[in-house]
Amino acid sequence: MKSVLFLAPLAQAGTVVWNGFFDASYTLDTLDTWSWSNQIEPYQWYIHGSGATSKYLELSEDFKNPADEADAKGIRISIDSTSSWNGQTMMRSELIPQTSEDLGSGKLFYHFSLQTKEENAPDASLEHQIAFFESHFTELKFGGSQSALNWMANSQSHWSAPLTPGTWYNFAYEIDFSAQTVGLWASNGSEPLTQAVAPVSASTQTNSQDWHIGELRLDNGQAGPAEDWFWSGIYVESGEITKDVAGPSV
Repeated sequence: MKSVLFLAPLAQAGTVVWNGFFDASYTLDTLDTWSWSNQIEPYQWYIHGSGATSKYLELSEDFKNPADEADAKGIRISIDSTSSWNGQTMMRSELIPQTSEDLGSGKLFYHFSLQTKEENAPDASLEHQIAFFESHFTELKFGGSQSALNWMANSQSHWSAPLTPGTWYNFAYEIDFSAQTVGLWASNGSEPLTQAVAPVSASTQTNSQDWHIGELRLDNGQAGPAEDWFWSGIYVESGEITKDVAGPSV
């Protein structure tokens, strides 16, 4: 994937280990080209419904946090009643890092920003699992018993905020795989990240290809509505955290 060129240097604190940035030339065809026999970086794309990729994903400069300078575009990741994967009662649209880098050792910061809008807003009556690992040692949850957006560690809520349409929520999971801890950095809009939750104990583990960037909704037989979630600024870094949501220089 080509790098995006900018007139001014971006903020840099740590070292980027993996990035999922969308440059100006990136299209959905790139994602459609991925398969188990053609594992091209930076994303795996196989957890989705029976429709075309364009039903669940869309790229546009209008979909990114305006403060994000590392991406040329953001991505819409959508779920609806067709989003059952392999006949499950869960509706799922998820990207996963495709990388040979080690994303599961030492201390790393997993960055992303997300937003919802009034149109195709998420159904608060249904539980959503967002930006989670396979073992769910940390994730965001919304809906069901969680009336707000909640950050979870080892299935316990440590932070929450109302999910307001039109607001950009910026996050970094501070994961220390050696110390078995995870913390949360957060901000809104263009504000720099601040530590929202100091590291707490968690059963941290990943095979470097099981961070689910997207949404899993527990429909449990209901026909849930179409929902749009917008994402940008997706990357993993080591060292010191990049607090500026403009992103790192890469």
